[in-house]
Amino acid sequence: MKIICIGRNYAEHAAELNNAIPKQPLIFMKPSTALLKDGKAFYYPEFSQDIHYELELVVKICRTGKSVAPKFAHKYYEEVGLGIDLTARDLQGKCKENGHPWEIAKAFDHSAIVGRFLPKAEAQEAEGHYCFELQQNGQSVQQGDSRNMITDIDNLIAYVSKFFSLQKGDLIFTGTPAGVGPIAQGQEYKGFLKGQELLSCEIR
Repeated sequence: MKIICIGRNYAEHAAELNNAIPKQPLIFMKPSTALLKDGKAFYYPEFSQDIHYELELVVKICRTGKSVAPKFAHKYYEEVGLGIDLTARDLQGKCKENGHPWEIAKAFDHSAIVGRFLPKAEAQEAEGHYCFELQQNGQSVQQGDSRNMITDIDNLIAYVSKFFSLQKGDLIFTGTPAGVGPIAQGQEYKGFLKGQELLSCEIR
């Protein structure tokens, strides 16, 4: 399976990091070794001193597809969940300065924390959008609403599938809203979608 991530898909998040809003979805990938699930703890690695959390709505692909038209994209996912895209911000900054790829800052082991998934009909608000929240030690630190995405889910699936064949089990991290910040040992993070806790992770 592939972990496909979308960068800068919320205008306020791009602004908080002083990044320009991309004209097309900004895509990067994480390997399967980045996955951390089942409520397992994340162990802070030695290679970074500034790792940030980024809560995202995650789409689980349910069928194989290539060059999917936007009007058919809804057929390619039946479940949604939450994930935390961990970013080694200090390494990312150095990569940007040198014009290098971001992989060491974004795709390291266990940098994609994923919780359980819900059928999309169960996870949606009445108007068809998704509202989600991240809590750090019981305090809310991030709130997101899929209506604020620059590129919505169906158009993300269509765009991604132009370049990468989608396969059952692939995950698409759809971008993070504003409110990202550093993690620290001893913290506990919980993610909520439509008020239901889907994700939990302790930092050690």
